Amino acid sequence: MAEVAVTIVVEKLAELLVQQAAEAVSEVECPEGVREQVGKLKNELAWMQGFLKDADAKQSNERVRIWVSEIRDLAFEAEELIDTYMYKATMHTRHLDKLLRPLHMYKLARRIDRIMSKIKEVSARPEAYGVRGESREDINLTSIESLRHWRQPSPYSEEEYVIELEDDIELLLSQLLTVEPRNHVVSIVGMGGLGKTTLAKKLYNHRSVVNHFECKAWVYVSKEYRRRDVLQAILRDVDASSRDEADRLERLPEEELVNKLHSVLDEKRYMVVLDDIWGMEVWDGLKSAFPRRKMGSKILLTTRKWEVALHADASSSPHHLRTLTEDESYSLLCNKVFIPPELESLAREIVVKCEGLPLALVVIGGLLSRKHKSSVEWDQVLRNISWHLLQEQERIARILELSYNDLPSHLKSCFLYLGLFPEGLNIQTKKLLRLWVAEGFLPQEGQETPEGVAHRYLNELIGRCMIQVGAVSSLGRVKTIRIHDLLRDLSLSKGKEEYFLKIFHGNMSQQPTRSRRLSIHSCDDRYDFLKHGAHHSRSLLFFNREYNDIVGTIWFHWNFLQEQKLNFIYRKFKLLRVLELDGVRVVSLPSTIGDLVQLRYLGLRKTNLEGKLPPSLGNLKNLQTLDLRYCCFLKRIPNIIWKMVNLRHLLLYTPFDSPDSGHLRLDTLTNLQSLPYIDAGKWIEDGALAKMSNLRQLGIYELSGKMVNSVLSTVQGFRNLHSLTLSLQSEEDEFPMFRQLSQCIHLEKLSLIGKIRKLPDPHEFPPNLLKLTLHNSHLQKESIAKLERLPKLKMLILGKGAYNVQELSFNAEGFSQLNILRLIQLKELEEWTVEERALPRLEHMLIDGCEKLRTIPEGLKTLTSLKKIKIIGMPVEFEHRLRTNDVPEFKYVTPAIESSMDILAVGMLIHSPMLLFQV
Repeated sequence: MAEVAVTIVVEKLAELLVQQAAEAVSEVECPEGVREQVGKLKNELAWMQGFLKDADAKQSNERVRIWVSEIRDLAFEAEELIDTYMYKATMHTRHLDKLLRPLHMYKLARRIDRIMSKIKEVSARPEAYGVRGESREDINLTSIESLRHWRQPSPYSEEEYVIELEDDIELLLSQLLTVEPRNHVVSIVGMGGLGKTTLAKKLYNHRSVVNHFECKAWVYVSKEYRRRDVLQAILRDVDASSRDEADRLERLPEEELVNKLHSVLDEKRYMVVLDDIWGMEVWDGLKSAFPRRKMGSKILLTTRKWEVALHADASSSPHHLRTLTEDESYSLLCNKVFIPPELESLAREIVVKCEGLPLALVVIGGLLSRKHKSSVEWDQVLRNISWHLLQEQERIARILELSYNDLPSHLKSCFLYLGLFPEGLNIQTKKLLRLWVAEGFLPQEGQETPEGVAHRYLNELIGRCMIQVGAVSSLGRVKTIRIHDLLRDLSLSKGKEEYFLKIFHGNMSQQPTRSRRLSIHSCDDRYDFLKHGAHHSRSLLFFNREYNDIVGTIWFHWNFLQEQKLNFIYRKFKLLRVLELDGVRVVSLPSTIGDLVQLRYLGLRKTNLEGKLPPSLGNLKNLQTLDLRYCCFLKRIPNIIWKMVNLRHLLLYTPFDSPDSGHLRLDTLTNLQSLPYIDAGKWIEDGALAKMSNLRQLGIYELSGKMVNSVLSTVQGFRNLHSLTLSLQSEEDEFPMFRQLSQCIHLEKLSLIGKIRKLPDPHEFPPNLLKLTLHNSHLQKESIAKLERLPKLKMLILGKGAYNVQELSFNAEGFSQLNILRLIQLKELEEWTVEERALPRLEHMLIDGCEKLRTIPEGLKTLTSLKKIKIIGMPVEFEHRLRTNDVPEFKYVTPAIESSMDILAVGMLIHSPMLLFQV
């Protein structure tokens, strides 16, 4: 399999051609002959791509495997040549050593000649091996071009394709809702791909479960189990205060975490889901955190091993999840792909081959949905599912591999990249897309931005069921994705075979590696083993969760040692494009960081950087993403950001004490797309903001009243702006009428922090506004009448100080599209009324810290769409009234009630108020 390697090199050659075209009009021209040779090399490799897809399907043939291996070696040789040339060209430009440029050009031309000769020799062989490819005339119709015609699948949750196993759900619900004198373990057992997690999610979100338990937690355990991570994840779900003190939790010893969790759960009827437990030792390490005396509490396990389920609770009856019947399987396949009548017989045969395994059916459905509705193509899929004497897990692997082989070459790179992340991790989609762009996986397609192409690729992988949707934003966008462990195994297997990636766990032998991407999943005493792969490596990603275990003086000593251990990276890994140090505890960066001139992505999030960054960071002119979020000890950023002329994402936010950024010069950052947090400063007056016309996300803080007008006048011309946050410097400042924003036709999210003199009329708001967040706005009653007439508003957050009036009224037919409403710390609110036909689409509501509010409006009780009401920090009387009086009066639907309080104690407190003073 060399298709991925060749595809990446073709993109780098395209990048080199662009650079050489720019050099042609600079002081030192690139010889025309060299540019032609680069173009020819690109075309030869692109032509060979047409053979490689067929070759991948025939690698059982030894001669084909040898031929593919030779192509991969050629691709690596070409990549080495390109990267080294571009590195040296950049370094010589920096040092004004342009006299050596002609010599490098000559060497480049000679090496291209040698590679071209080898390519011609290898190119003569494929058809002799029975490998067929596209003609040169068809190259323009390859998968690169066809990507433009992909349909755009909506990235819905995987539950869209679930077959309801009603008997299983009813049986498990009866176990979960039974009130017993001690906690009880309910287990779902079955092989990988059978749907254990999907069934557990159905139960977890079932309305009866939501209303029965006072608190719930879901944690994915996996083979890479780490006790600390599991305990912290449960605490974050069941205890609101733990979410606000994540840093403190990270420094607590494990036994203190156990005690804290036990204490929190001891006050509540709880349900905890432990998803994908592999060993009995996992349960032994966690069980002491779960109080045994709490009436009706439950732990729900999913596991592949019957003995693990019985070990957790010998008195339980583990539920063995069955495979789907043939009819159920066919229904699931129909949910994923349209089956015309003439193909039903073939579809039935494919269903039989999948043997009732939901994962296999969903993935095959994703594959068939991309095929023509013809018997020839569907029969080919059927014939490629050949079982012979394979075991169950191997059969699934064959199906998954079949779907992988069908991916276009660029999608294969994106899929393999997911193997770099630790098992079970919820991968942030924004970060993933930025990494794909930095790696150079994405072909340039007309005027579309690389991020736009990356987003289409993500949707395509979701549509093919190669990845799973994790968290979804309030507006329906995918925030995180996951990869099923079986599919991750496939990405690791293929990635190692291709030298695409290598994962390091703990102490590793000092063996050289040719892998292009290295991922470190644990802390190590030394990192010398990485030096052996420095010459080949293009990406280095750390996922060192063990650093969080270091506390006190040992932690500071470790910090120093850790920093020394990593300094060799900046000297040895000269050709890195990606360096991700998220969470690695380094105090400072050496000046040699500036020598990594090929870097496109530098992740310094949650590092312990102190003082300020080295000025040499300004040498990173190719950098696209600089992530400095949560660098809590970084006080000032040197004024060198302006030198990073290719920067697309500048991420600076740190809660409470972000580093000073208002002094920065930013007028050269014309490619910037994301600037979610920056202090106002002279850079606005100097016209830098006006030059950032490609911005999609912008957040400016500490704005003076005078400066707001300038910002509003500028951003009204930003046609790509999707998200805008503006925060005033003081309570004396006011937002003027912001009619200018009506020109921002793509603005969907608006957040304003500060006093608003007067809201504009509804038609003067951004026309496609979906989400509005207001804090400290001091709105009056008439303002609500304007907000409720915004035609597309789906989410409204009225935060602290947004509305300081005792009465709040929503009029008939107001907020016609609103799905989500959050009322947060409206301290003066006492009475809230909702007229009939208001909020017709409301689904989720949060009431947080509105301490004077007596009860929910009667008008909510007639809604047909309301699914959940969440209560935080409200008086116990309010919640007691809500549960006992209000909820039974809902006419059409009964919403789930979620609360941070112990409702079992509410009755006691109502009848014995003196208990309030004893808590």
